[in-house]
Amino acid sequence: MAKETKTVFISGASRGIGAGIARRLAAEGFDIWLNYRSSEEKAREVQAEIEGLGRVCRLLPFDVADDTAARKVLEPLLDEHVPFGMVHNAGITRDTLLPLMRTDEWRDVIDVHLNSFFILGRLFSKAMLPKRQGRIISLASISGETGQAGQVNYSAAKAGLIGASKALARELARRNILVNVVSPGLIETEMIDDLPLDKILPMIPMGRVGTVEEVSGVVRFLLSDEASYMTGQVLSVNGGMYM
Repeated sequence: MAKETKTVFISGASRGIGAGIARRLAAEGFDIWLNYRSSEEKAREVQAEIEGLGRVCRLLPFDVADDTAARKVLEPLLDEHVPFGMVHNAGITRDTLLPLMRTDEWRDVIDVHLNSFFILGRLFSKAMLPKRQGRIISLASISGETGQAGQVNYSAAKAGLIGASKALARELARRNILVNVVSPGLIETEMIDDLPLDKILPMIPMGRVGTVEEVSGVVRFLLSDEASYMTGQVLSVNGGMYM
């Protein structure tokens, strides 16, 4: 009997860590619902790669911080099919010191990281409940574990994401819906292009930045049968920068 193909929704998956997760999961047999907001060309490139692996990749363009848009796109799809996994990866940065931070720089970061977890988490958990199975994975950050100067908004959003994920894990555990967090440190993406790595690398015990593949591998593990007794956990992928 053929094994049923599982589907995973990934937010913010047109590039960076999200795209890496989509590629990794597709290579290991998952179909993908790939969300993005505006990077259509990049999203189509990832879609083509996934379809080249023989998997299905459905593009879902909408702003994850827009409750109405998310419901309009997702509710009809969830009525037909409930993905096994939801990976909340979408994110932005608006870095500046708090005394200089504009209200919109605070609000936008909180909206995209944290309010969107409420929007997406509510939709997917409600659909997963009758199935009595599912995995919800949030991508946090070392900044949400330690705090980071110049990132009060980002640190608050990621710390909130960790707390919300732990609370949701308690709510859903008896229905076999597992909620966990992957918390990357410095990962080799365009987000670190402008950072002074010569000053930062000595602070990392492993002496290097991480790779997208090292993050996506942890996400893959959390979707596997081997992680079926794990919920409410934060798995840090940071080279020892925070222990």
